[in-house]
Amino acid sequence: MIVLEWIPLSVNLKIASIVLSFLKTMMFLKLVFYIITIILALITGAHGQVVQMDSNKSGFVGSQVELRCQFVNSNPPVKISQVTWQKLVNGTKQNVAIANPALGVSVLNTFRDRVRFKNPAVRQRTPSLEDTTIIFNKLKLSDESTYICEYTTFPAGNRENMVNLTVNARPLIQMSLSTPSIVAGSKDLKMTVATCISANGKPASVITWETDLDGEYSTQDIPNPDGTITVRSDYLVVPSREIHQQLLTCVSTYNEEQYTDSVTLNIQYEPEVIIDGFDGNWYLNRENVQLTCLADANPPISLFQWRCLNGTLPLSAELRDDVLIFKGPVTYDIAGTYICDATNSIGSASASVEVVVTEFPSFPHGVTQEQQQAGVVIGGAVVCGTVLLAAITLLVVFLYRRRSMFKGDYSTKKQILGNGYSKAGSVPAHPSLPHSLTFSDDSDEEKKLELSRGSSVLGGSVPEFHTCQMKAYHTGLFEDHESCRFNDHIYEFGSEVEVSVDMVPQMDGSVISKEEWYV
Repeated sequence: MIVLEWIPLSVNLKIASIVLSFLKTMMFLKLVFYIITIILALITGAHGQVVQMDSNKSGFVGSQVELRCQFVNSNPPVKISQVTWQKLVNGTKQNVAIANPALGVSVLNTFRDRVRFKNPAVRQRTPSLEDTTIIFNKLKLSDESTYICEYTTFPAGNRENMVNLTVNARPLIQMSLSTPSIVAGSKDLKMTVATCISANGKPASVITWETDLDGEYSTQDIPNPDGTITVRSDYLVVPSREIHQQLLTCVSTYNEEQYTDSVTLNIQYEPEVIIDGFDGNWYLNRENVQLTCLADANPPISLFQWRCLNGTLPLSAELRDDVLIFKGPVTYDIAGTYICDATNSIGSASASVEVVVTEFPSFPHGVTQEQQQAGVVIGGAVVCGTVLLAAITLLVVFLYRRRSMFKGDYSTKKQILGNGYSKAGSVPAHPSLPHSLTFSDDSDEEKKLELSRGSSVLGGSVPEFHTCQMKAYHTGLFEDHESCRFNDHIYEFGSEVEVSVDMVPQMDGSVISKEEWYV
């Protein structure tokens, strides 16, 4: 700063202060200008030139995929000088395809047979480069990468965006038995009986098993150099004859898709033997008897041998592989213990049966002990059912009889005295009665019986008359015009006096209204 000597010191300080304030103002304005420039650039970029792409795309090996790239121009529009597709490899950009308005389209040799621009307008003499989407054919695992679509414009400069391409690989499912033949062991040791492999998948599969077997499985993932993963799962179980021919299914789940494969277990085991044919009813002179050796084995039996524990086989015995036939009628000579030996490539097993010969049949020929026992059971069931039905019938009859018993009031009892009725209690010494009792033609036998029982109206001699009537009823001799004698008088039923059918006679000679009887 220049200080004029002839200017007072206070003036110089004032001038210096003004200059410093000016310089500060200029620096502030410059900073504001830069900020406004940046903001305008951002606004121009956001609402001007934009490259639109998908952030992620995926496809399977051997399939086709589209990588979208579209340019949104500004207003006024900028000039597109060139579009370049690039693959990002280890941080380095590698050209894939180029579209130039003046020079045309160029695809690098590595991708020439598999990459093309989707929009035909890109290849025209006056191309349109706003849509430069490319199509990948026959995807390879090596195509997985990040791809950049870059637009070179004038005067705005370069604009770009990127997409991540993922390439998946469907696995190959393979299932097999651990060995063609698995031998059942005598020890309860688990061993691998089947293996399921999901090979060269990306991402890795998940393997599970579907079976009724009581086993377990182990799984391991094996990475491959090309980025795929092979999954191996082994199924372990104790080999036995019980799991022979059992179905074992492997289920491989890949990207929510399920793949299955199945095998049938082939377990080899030594024979298990039983002898059939002796029914416990071999008697003298019985015809057509034989013993059969039944064997469960895998592989099948290669040799059957019959022998007798008591010595040699009887002369009447004839060997036919697994059957021992006794020719002619049964004799005591064929009694004894017979043994069948069955052999396959795994081992041998035996079974025996003791044949007993009786003089007479234990049960009819053709009827086995099982059938005989079944007949006994059925007969017992029939007897029990009959007894139960009879008990139910008796119970029903008993309940019906009880329901029909008297339920009325003895205070309503009346006795027939002469031609009328009076309260029970006083009976004249010399009652006057009609010579006969008359029934209406439509009265049924039951009503007649009731009236005959209720006609004991003879005063002090009522019991005798009643006894006569009861006797006639129980002997079945109660008919029209049949009579009972009392004190040299004959009382006949059938001509003169009608007795009310609404009254029910009692054992003591009284009568009671039916309304009271059926309360």
